[in-house]
Amino acid sequence: MSHYSEQTGVSRLSNLAIDLAEEKIKVIDLTTPLTPQTPALRLPEPFLNLVDLELEEVAAYDNRGPLWSHNNIHIGEHFGTHVDAPVHWISGKEGRDISQLPVKRLVAPAVVIDMSAEVSSNPDFLLEVSHIEAWERIHGSIPHGAWLIYRTGWEQFAHDEKLFLNSDDTGSHTPGISAECAKWLSEKANIVGVGVETVGIDAGKGFDLEPPFPVHHYLLGNDKYGVTSLKNVSSLPVTGAVIIVAPLPFVGGTASPARVLALVE
Repeated sequence: MSHYSEQTGVSRLSNLAIDLAEEKIKVIDLTTPLTPQTPALRLPEPFLNLVDLELEEVAAYDNRGPLWSHNNIHIGEHFGTHVDAPVHWISGKEGRDISQLPVKRLVAPAVVIDMSAEVSSNPDFLLEVSHIEAWERIHGSIPHGAWLIYRTGWEQFAHDEKLFLNSDDTGSHTPGISAECAKWLSEKANIVGVGVETVGIDAGKGFDLEPPFPVHHYLLGNDKYGVTSLKNVSSLPVTGAVIIVAPLPFVGGTASPARVLALVE
């Protein structure tokens, strides 16, 4: 049954369309633009890395196609702003691939937990359960089925891969989520998933935690999802936004680059 107001004669969806047209609701793009220079995860040897973005020109208004231009796309699943599906990780290997994510879970309310001040003085900062509990005492419980957006301020480095990965002889130093908190979010919180500004959903030093890369381990093993390399997170309200996460439905895919949009009053 459609939601229809007898007083106004306008459905809720029509109201939404009107509010978008009149800019009463803003659309904020949370997606990092894709170029061959977009920062990407770099695994150490002997592990293999995915390819970066390459546009292979097929025609450009020439004898290969006089009236059109088009390209082949070569890109790794986990490049730029992308969604991790459960099957990406060994703990979720029997779970959903990227084509199987329920679409109703890809449009959801968002809450923003801002730890950018803490990260500015400690790039290895880890979000703990106590930080979320403190947030909930101020803002109320995280809504059922919400995306938790973890603001760290890390998007400021997205123009430079060296700064973005922040690596030295001891590994990468980027903020993340503790193992205890990852387990809590996966098993206790009724969230769809977690969105971050960093290159991956785990901390740069995530391999040193127990289990290694605990956000991947717990989140994906519990049919929840991760979105990485978000931008413009600072434009989101703490609560009240709705985000749309739109990965491509590659059958058998472990992830997909995605367009992520936020609707904000």
